[in-house]
Amino acid sequence: MNWFPVWQRNFLVWKKLAAPSILGNLADPLLYMLGLGYGLGQFLGKVEGVPYLHFLAAGSLAYSVMNSATFETLYSAFSRMHVQKTWDAILNTPLSLTDVLVGEWLWAATKSLLSGLAILAVIWGLGLYADFALTLWLLPVIVLTGLCFAGLGLMVNSVAPNYDFFMYYFSLAITPMVLLSGVFYPTDALPDWLAGLATALPLTHAIDLARPLILGQLPTLPLLHGAVLLAYGGAGFAAGLALTRRRLLR
Repeated sequence: MNWFPVWQRNFLVWKKLAAPSILGNLADPLLYMLGLGYGLGQFLGKVEGVPYLHFLAAGSLAYSVMNSATFETLYSAFSRMHVQKTWDAILNTPLSLTDVLVGEWLWAATKSLLSGLAILAVIWGLGLYADFALTLWLLPVIVLTGLCFAGLGLMVNSVAPNYDFFMYYFSLAITPMVLLSGVFYPTDALPDWLAGLATALPLTHAIDLARPLILGQLPTLPLLHGAVLLAYGGAGFAAGLALTRRRLLR
């Protein structure tokens, strides 16, 4: 539990700006969900047998969680590591770099859980679900997704020279995932080679877990999807830890 003081420190800082932080993470996916769901949905009718807004809800949930974990482990963690030198200060205590990175990883997953809960509250409030009990299984899906993208974010953070570097990650990784992973349309609408590529993306696995639960079904191959998310998150964290250690020891 040596990581807990790091998590607690980040929580206490965040608590001072909790409302604008949640609104900032909520606004983008919520606007996509409601704007496209109600607007574009009028022209599309039903997608995979359900109204487009219901279909879009799962993608917006996963998108929100991914965004929250990514922003926290990029911009916020980079500020603490490189600009504010917070990590240097913590490392002058008995805590190790592993403790710091685990605390950051779990804190980012916690923030993404809060963002996911905000979108889930909208889904519940608008009745965009088929079975309320099944939607409760979205909570572990949110946590897994948060851990996945928080781990990947820490890896990118470990090699970033400045804030501008993160635009490469958004342009080359995050945006393609949003467009290819089934957020806005089924992946089987893609050409075969693109659909095959989409199956390797972590966001696809998050949506494949979330969408059936919202539509009142059990996901197919849930253990596989969960294992892929954990593998991405664990590999990203391990790489981020090794690269950060090398960076700080230069």
